Amino acid sequence: MIKRFIRRVLRLGNGAQPEVFSSSEHGIDRERISYGARKVCDVLAGHGHQAYVVGGAVRDLMLGIQPKDFDVATDATPEEVHKLIRRSRMIGRRFKLVHAVFNAEIVEVSTFRAVNVAIGDDAPAEPGTGRMVDAHGRLLRDNVYGNREQDAARRDFTINALYYDPASETVLDYHQGVRDLKRRTLRIIGDPRARFREDPVRMLRAVRLAAKLDFQIAPKTRAPIQEMAGLIKNVPTARVFDEMLKLLLSGHASACLQRLRAEGLHHGLLPLLDVILEQPLGAKFVSLALAQTDRRIREEKPVSPAFLFAALLWHQVAAAWKAREAKRQSRIPALYEAMDDVLDRQTDALAIPRRLTATMKEIWALQPRFENRSGKRPFALLEHPRLRGAYDFLVLRVESGEADPELGEWWRRFIDGTPEERAALILPAPKGEAPRRRRRRRPKKRAEAGPPPALAD
Repeated sequence: MIKRFIRRVLRLGNGAQPEVFSSSEHGIDRERISYGARKVCDVLAGHGHQAYVVGGAVRDLMLGIQPKDFDVATDATPEEVHKLIRRSRMIGRRFKLVHAVFNAEIVEVSTFRAVNVAIGDDAPAEPGTGRMVDAHGRLLRDNVYGNREQDAARRDFTINALYYDPASETVLDYHQGVRDLKRRTLRIIGDPRARFREDPVRMLRAVRLAAKLDFQIAPKTRAPIQEMAGLIKNVPTARVFDEMLKLLLSGHASACLQRLRAEGLHHGLLPLLDVILEQPLGAKFVSLALAQTDRRIREEKPVSPAFLFAALLWHQVAAAWKAREAKRQSRIPALYEAMDDVLDRQTDALAIPRRLTATMKEIWALQPRFENRSGKRPFALLEHPRLRGAYDFLVLRVESGEADPELGEWWRRFIDGTPEERAALILPAPKGEAPRRRRRRRPKKRAEAGPPPALAD
């Protein structure tokens, strides 16, 4: 009875056959598949294995979007794939994978895995199955190999469970993913509660994909998300950060964050986001930063994650800075303490790497230095390695109404100007401010030679 229930939930039958779509139905041109993915499939098929392009690449191609990378699924084990693909390496602890390298392209190759579904919220992992879950039901280890049908059942969403065969140019669909693509619906495979408990990051992924593709989340898939949002706290912060970075760099960051708020998921990622967006200046500033990031990604221009996180957290830093100044704390030390305080609070929920936090702090620390437009200080700032990012940050502050437009225009002219034009822009020192003079160091007096120390007896 239990087996029949699982098969009914996952739409599995005794050797259930997938729907098969021809090239005229799915519209994928084989030449749009990357050379590396086609080569991997050809090599594996040539040695008697099944091999398919899977996941987001098939989904995007059917939607008319050119994928940035391609994944392959096969019945060959990682060891067999590594042996057959000359330039490849095995990676992973939780999931063993193979990375096949073709010049600048890396094709990720995974082995078909067996289905993983909990019958109920409290169902333990079966001993001897190779599965391991934590106290909350989150899947910790899963290296049980299976067949293509089982592999399709264990994928997260129906639109990601499509298999493209480069040899026959057909798409195999076990879970009506093609239908959901046409309906622009995001639907999880299996019981949503069990699947979200298995991997809470799927809730974030649902929001990201729905925003990126402009899809609606199916009601049954959406229903438990807000209730189960707290499970994200049990996920390692590094994984949450990786998913958050994908979300912010999806090219649809603004829509993603709005959906995070709508689903009640933002508290575990950016706990201060509600406070930021409730402030008029903060809301406009964040919206401008997100819109700029989305535009640069769509134009295929480089984007700095540090700059974006600096923008998201700036008004929390500014508020903490202002509070410290109100207590008569010195201006610059107050800023540095405010930066540390905000970053410490965020680190508990979102493991922003130190390489990013260092850049964020430099961008923030340079903001008060833009106010110094007299003497040699502006020239010294020109030499700073973070000048361009900090200036772009200043421009955002100007556009949001936080900083004086005249200040932004002055620095634009100063940065772009000739040496003569820059010299003409320098403002006189404020009244009452004496010019800084370097103190000359007095040479140390040499000790006068005295009598040699007496030798010990």
